[in-house]
Amino acid sequence: MAAHNELGKWGEEVAASFLRERGYEIVERDWKSGHRDIDIIATDGTELVFVEVKTRRNRLFGEPEEAVDYRKRRSLQAAVNHYISYRKVSAPVRIDIITVVGLPGTEPQIHHLRDVAIY
Repeated sequence: MAAHNELGKWGEEVAASFLRERGYEIVERDWKSGHRDIDIIATDGTELVFVEVKTRRNRLFGEPEEAVDYRKRRSLQAAVNHYISYRKVSAPVRIDIITVVGLPGTEPQIHHLRDVAIY
């Protein structure tokens, strides 16, 4: 596996642990809809939360959440819509972004952006 893929998987593990520690229940991970994916799907009380995880080694090239650009937001919206339809979701939903900055073996910096508008 390429180094950037390993870093991304590590970041998703960190984000899932972060959510569990805050009382979220992880429902699914790496859910695929064609070529689109949703990193983490969790519940926060009665709300279903779709989480996009962005992991970076450092901030030399900007903040990780800046990588969730217009194209990524549109792709994420399509995947969320498909998931809602496919699973017949009737609960309230929201989309969050979790950024993880660091490397495996270090203490990561985690930032949780809740209820992100993706249109």
